[in-house]
Amino acid sequence: MSLFLAIALVAGVPDASAVHDFDFQAGDWRVDHRRLKPGTQEWIEFDGTVSNRPLIGGAANLEDHALDAPSGAYRAVGLRAYDAKTGEWAIWWLDSRYPSLLGAPVKGRFESGVGRFYADYEQDGQPMQGRFLWSDITSTSARWEQAASSDGGKTWAPNWIMQLQRGTRSADTATALDPGARGFDFLHGDWRIHHRYLRIKDGRRDWQDSEGTMSCRPVLGGSGNVEEHAIHLTSGTTRAVGLRSYDAKAGGWSIWWLDGRAPHDIDAPVQGRFEDGVGTFYGETTIDDKPTRVRFVWSRITPTSARWEQAYSTDAGKTWETNWVMELRRAP
Repeated sequence: MSLFLAIALVAGVPDASAVHDFDFQAGDWRVDHRRLKPGTQEWIEFDGTVSNRPLIGGAANLEDHALDAPSGAYRAVGLRAYDAKTGEWAIWWLDSRYPSLLGAPVKGRFESGVGRFYADYEQDGQPMQGRFLWSDITSTSARWEQAASSDGGKTWAPNWIMQLQRGTRSADTATALDPGARGFDFLHGDWRIHHRYLRIKDGRRDWQDSEGTMSCRPVLGGSGNVEEHAIHLTSGTTRAVGLRSYDAKAGGWSIWWLDGRAPHDIDAPVQGRFEDGVGTFYGETTIDDKPTRVRFVWSRITPTSARWEQAYSTDAGKTWETNWVMELRRAP
């Protein structure tokens, strides 16, 4: 899947109700966690909070967790996206303890008020299935359960349960941030964007222009952020989401992009860091069946403006062709 322009077209949704499945979770919640200690039958209990907000006009949403676990407080985010073609949701989990790893999604749907979401994985060389289960949903409460099966889904063993109650909790799970985690602080807030992007058709290269907006908010206690784009083309408004996470051990950022044309596919991240006020990030993708390197560059950063550009290389980085430029101006 190409990262180029990543125009997130949110097409008409056949089942209008399904795209609202997670509307109940919008807002702030207290969470009581019960988790099975790995390798034992001992359950541990701890507190937490979660804040959920819709993205891409409601066809996606992001939940930002603070978990006050006995082994140490940590943060996590869950990113969800609805695919109107399949009628299913995909759910990714990003744990701040493993900030460069966005695992494979669980996928599923709600039926009769219960959400069931599944994924296949391996554990100690054995094929396993995982399941997320949402139930007991009211306007002020809900229950989430994670379970595993080693017999093809015949039996399930729960290993993590969250009981959600609407509201906030004063528990402080904030941690000191590595200085590198401040790299994208300049981007927090609301922006107007002028887009220039390269269209290639029948060998002809044409640069086109459009206007857009973007909002960026911190997540993961400040060591990550999520940005939501609206790009106003002559054919209509399109949307996309970027998710970033900082890895203090590696000293760099991972950046994922959610494209509404294929809302259940997220490419491997571009990764990199800021040096001398310029952020450079590299990744790998495939375009027209050809291995392609991707480069993002952030530059010309001031309190009210910034420049971003994307370039591709098909010769392992010897030469680059820029194909998308954003000029950002902070919104009043």
